[in-house]
Amino acid sequence: MQPFKQEFLEFAIDRQVLLFGEFKTKAGRLSPYFFNAGLFNDGLSLKRLGEFYASAILTSGLAFDGLFGPAYKGIPLAATVAVALAGMGRNVPYSYNRKEAKDHGEGGSIVGAPLQGRILIVDDVISAGTSVRESVDLIRAAGATPCGVAIALDRMERGLGELSAVQEVSRQHGLPVISIVDLDDLQAFLDGRPEWADTRTAIAHYRAQYGAT
Repeated sequence: MQPFKQEFLEFAIDRQVLLFGEFKTKAGRLSPYFFNAGLFNDGLSLKRLGEFYASAILTSGLAFDGLFGPAYKGIPLAATVAVALAGMGRNVPYSYNRKEAKDHGEGGSIVGAPLQGRILIVDDVISAGTSVRESVDLIRAAGATPCGVAIALDRMERGLGELSAVQEVSRQHGLPVISIVDLDDLQAFLDGRPEWADTRTAIAHYRAQYGAT
């Protein structure tokens, strides 16, 4: 496993962003783990989160010209990822949208840099794919090209069909999805750690039942 992935999982567990136990998902499933990126809610954790995103993005080799953060969760994410990328020698513009278009001042629904070239969407997770779909429409309406989506965790879990939400979004829009970690990484992280044996078994059973093909 790449070092940044292991460091991210250790950090997420330490900050109690990644929890193990029994949690009910929106789909009504009882999941043995829960991930809430909203709990990266102070300066240090947000700084490190941006660095983890940046490492995953640069490692992917994806070509992009700017970042877009969908309101609301994507706004601080796009900003902190832009800062982290600059710290790694890659300075790129970022922008985000308002939920409601502004009819005074500069007007419009896009804030920040103009949407130009290849735009990478930055969000926390992909569930129903609504945020990505809206972002793709906004980017294309501005004359730019959506080139991918970056998220923190890919649960690799079936949606309404046999595909995961990430797979559905990738197929529907023809976009690659970059994640800092996915379920494969989480299971690999737990392997060889006796203190997590029960959790590892619970996740394996859950994946056998709900995992995407």
